[in-house]
Amino acid sequence: MPYSTVQASSALSKPISILTLRKMKEAGEKFVTVALYDAPMAAMAQKSGVEVLLVGDSLGMTVLGYDSTIPVTMEQMIYHVEAVKRGNDKSLIMGDLPFMTYATPEQAMTNAARVMQAGAHMVKIEGGAWLAPTVQMLSERGIPVCAHLGLTPQSVNKFGGFRVQGRDDEGAEQILEDARLLDAAGADLLVLECVPCDLARRITEAVSMPTIGIGAGKETDAQVLVINDILGLTEKPPKFSKNFLVEAGDIPGALRKYANDVKTGVFPSPEHTFG
Repeated sequence: MPYSTVQASSALSKPISILTLRKMKEAGEKFVTVALYDAPMAAMAQKSGVEVLLVGDSLGMTVLGYDSTIPVTMEQMIYHVEAVKRGNDKSLIMGDLPFMTYATPEQAMTNAARVMQAGAHMVKIEGGAWLAPTVQMLSERGIPVCAHLGLTPQSVNKFGGFRVQGRDDEGAEQILEDARLLDAAGADLLVLECVPCDLARRITEAVSMPTIGIGAGKETDAQVLVINDILGLTEKPPKFSKNFLVEAGDIPGALRKYANDVKTGVFPSPEHTFG
């Protein structure tokens, strides 16, 4: 379907599942993800047709005032997952496992169960091939998993800062191989953060699971932005973000415009991506 003929839906008509997202990938239909942290925003996003709500450990920086995601605790994540769940009954809710809460498959199992019991429909974890056994264990036990490759904020100290990943051939091939391994292990979704758009396209074509991009170009199956960036609340916004509130005039309008621009291919534009 040409981008120009696609329009973002209004309120979701029925609950979104992993099967829904896989069918959208197969049909070439983009879906929309927003990282947010409370019940009112969750309700507003659902009414704006946002298919996936990410309760991210980004809340450490956007809500709690930390300088990274690393200090975020399980208790803080559970508190915000519960809040988002109370504001939503149709969008799929994804909850992050915080730093060092999934270092072993057994630890991941215990903490993933807590996030799911708080109201999430799946958990998100950051890392490459080393996580394949964890993904397989969670998947086999009925816990859906979103993997996260590229710039993984919990590894910011290892990376030496918030830097684009996969720009050289070796780095790109490693991310591609990690994506294939996690796909084979049973991951259901994959976030690609701050990778060159060509690499994101190659990965999206190589894996069966839907991909969600942030700073990864428009060839992924979906996009995600943090609600603070959508509403222009970030003092120094990242290159990949856009203030939709300034164009829309109000918060519901900003969410609807973001959703429509993703689905029609208007966002992200080249200025929001890395070559």
